[in-house]
Amino acid sequence: MEKLKVAGLYGDQLVTVTGVLAKRYNACLAMLGCEPTTLAHFSIDIMGWSPEIALEKKDNYYLNSGQANTNAIILTPAQQGKPAYMPSHSFDKALMETVFTASAKAIKDITKDAALCVHIDQNIDAFFEPFDLLRYNKIKISFEILGQLDKKQQQQWELIKEFIKDYQFIDRRLHQQLLDSAKAHGDLRHRALTIDPITLEVSSFYTRAFGGVFVFKDFIQDMMIFEDKAAFDKAIEDTSHEVLLFHKDHDELIPTLTSHLVLGNDLKKSSKSRRFERIKKHRFVMALDASNHPIQEILDSHFLFKKYLSQMDLNTQQQINGVSLYFQKVIINKEINREDYIDTSYFKALHRPHSSLEEEQQELVWKLLTKIVPLDPVSLYWYDKASFYKAFGQWPASYQDWVITQILKENKAK
Repeated sequence: MEKLKVAGLYGDQLVTVTGVLAKRYNACLAMLGCEPTTLAHFSIDIMGWSPEIALEKKDNYYLNSGQANTNAIILTPAQQGKPAYMPSHSFDKALMETVFTASAKAIKDITKDAALCVHIDQNIDAFFEPFDLLRYNKIKISFEILGQLDKKQQQQWELIKEFIKDYQFIDRRLHQQLLDSAKAHGDLRHRALTIDPITLEVSSFYTRAFGGVFVFKDFIQDMMIFEDKAAFDKAIEDTSHEVLLFHKDHDELIPTLTSHLVLGNDLKKSSKSRRFERIKKHRFVMALDASNHPIQEILDSHFLFKKYLSQMDLNTQQQINGVSLYFQKVIINKEINREDYIDTSYFKALHRPHSSLEEEQQELVWKLLTKIVPLDPVSLYWYDKASFYKAFGQWPASYQDWVITQILKENKAK
C-alpha cells in the first residue's frame, strides 16, 4: 500500500482528523452504537469513512447498521467533493454531494462546534431476501446533531421568549439560565442548526447486500445481477417476481444486456481503446513466468513485449492476440467464427455502456463490466477499490509501478 500512498492513490484527497475533531468523531461513533477508535490521527472521506479506522476495526463497513441501512458522519464542510472510498451503494457519493449542496449553511454552522450523523434509510429495517431490493425506490436522509445542539438552540429561544414577556427580564433565575446556556453553547439564536430530512428517488443501482447485487430498473425489463453464486441460486427458487435473474458469470448475461440496450457492442472500436490495450497487457503479465527485464519496461516497449510474447506457448499467444487475429482474418473471410479467436473473457471485455445511457447509468454499467471482467487495473481502481487493493498486493512489484503510472495518466485525462 505504501506505493499507492506515495502516488496519492490510497487515502488521497481525504480530510485529516485530529484533536477536537477526533473526539467528535468518537462521539458520533457512540451515537451509531460503534466502539470508539483509539487513533488520535486519521483521515475521512465524504461519508466520514476512515481507511485507518476500518483497518483498526477489521471492518470496511463499520459505519453501517446492517446491510440495509447506511450511515455517514459529517465533521466538516471540507468533506464535500472528497471521494467515497468504500460505498455500500453505487449512489452513495452522489447522495452525500446532494446533502452538502442542499444544506451548506447548516453544515457550516453545525460543524463549528458539533458534528452530524447522517442516516440513509430506505424504510426497510433489514433485507430478508434479494427481492427486497426491488422496493428500494425512495431514500430518506435524516440527521442527528451531536450534543443535540438544535434542541439547545430551541431552549435558548424559549428562554428569550420568556425573558421578554411582561416583567420577566428582572427574574435573576432567568438571567442565570440564559448566561449558563450562552457559556455552555454560545449564542445559538441566529445559527442554522436544523436540517430537514431529504427524500431522493432511486432507480438502478448497485448494493453490496447479498454479496453484491446490481438492480436495473430503467430498461426494457427489470434485472437483478448477482456477484455471489449462492445468493443467486437461492433467488432463482422464487418464481413469484417478474424480474430477470443472472449471475455475473453467465454467458447469457452479455447478449441480454446488449439486447436491452444496456451494453453497446462495437467490438472493433473497443479493441482499439486504451482500456482494451491494458487488458491485453494484464493478461500478458499474468501469463509471464519470468523475465530479464522489469515488467514496466516490457509493457512500455513494443519490441520487448513482442519478444516475450513470442516465447510463450502457442496457445497463450493465440489467446492474448486473439482479438487482433480475428479482425485481421475477418477482412478476408466473413464466415469465420469469432469464438475460434476471441475467448469469452475478451469478448465480454470488448463491450461498453450503450451510448444512449446517461452518465450515472454509464458509471453503473462500467462497474458491472468491471465485476464481470476484472482485467483492466484502471477500471478496477475506479469502480471496485476493495478488489483493486487486494489484487494490487499480489502483483509483481514492477507491474505495480506500471499500473500506478496508468492510473495517474487516466486520472489526469478523465
